[in-house]
Amino acid sequence: MSDSLRRSVAAMRQEYGIGQLSRSDLDASPIRQFEHWFVQATAADVREPNAMTLATVGEDGVPNARTVLLKDCDDLGLTFFTNYESRKGRELATRPAAALLFFWKELERQVHFRGPVERITSQESEAYFFSRPYESRIGAWASHQSREIPDRAWLETRSQEYRERFPDTGAPDAVPLPDFWGGYRLVPLTVEFWQGQLSRQHDRFLYRRQGENWTIQRLSP
Repeated sequence: MSDSLRRSVAAMRQEYGIGQLSRSDLDASPIRQFEHWFVQATAADVREPNAMTLATVGEDGVPNARTVLLKDCDDLGLTFFTNYESRKGRELATRPAAALLFFWKELERQVHFRGPVERITSQESEAYFFSRPYESRIGAWASHQSREIPDRAWLETRSQEYRERFPDTGAPDAVPLPDFWGGYRLVPLTVEFWQGQLSRQHDRFLYRRQGENWTIQRLSP
C-alpha cells in the first residue's frame, strides 16, 4: 500500500448515531428481536437484508468467510443452502460450528450469531430446491463449487448438458434435488445485537443460551 493510500485509509471515519438500543427495547427471545430488526431492514430498502457473512474453520485450521443468503429463520435456528462438497461444506463436515454476521449499514446495525451447525432433512432441502428458478436448479447441478475449473466455457457447456438432461417442463421437480446439495441450520448459542453510536460508543447486547432460556448482557464497545 502506498504512503498516500495508507494515509487516506487511516483517515477514513464514519460517525454513527441514527438510533439507540436500550435493554428495555429487547425482546426476551433473540429470534423475535432479530425478526423485528429484519422487518425494519426490509422496510428501509436494505439491499439483500438476508445476506450474511458465514465464518467457518478451514481444513487447515485458518478461518474462512464468505457471504451466503439466509433462507429461513425460526426458533430452531437460521437456515442456508449450499453444495455439500463446497469448501464450506467440507469445513462444516469437519467442524460443524460457525458464525453468521448481518451488517445493515443503512440502519447502522449488526447481528452476530454463533453456534453448532447441522444439516436439515432432505425433505426440507427438496421443498426449498423445488421453489428455486429453473436456471438456479440447473446451476446447482452444473457447479463443482469451490473446485478449480479450466474456464467459463467449461461451466457454460456443463450447464447446457444439464438443461438437455433436465428440460424445463414447468414442473417444480423437472430438475431433481442433487444428493450433494442441501441446507444447513445454525443453532445459536449466542446472539449479539450491535447499534452504532457517536464516538464509537456503540450499543451492544449479548444473548447467551441457558437451557431453554436466554440471558442478556450489555457489552462494552
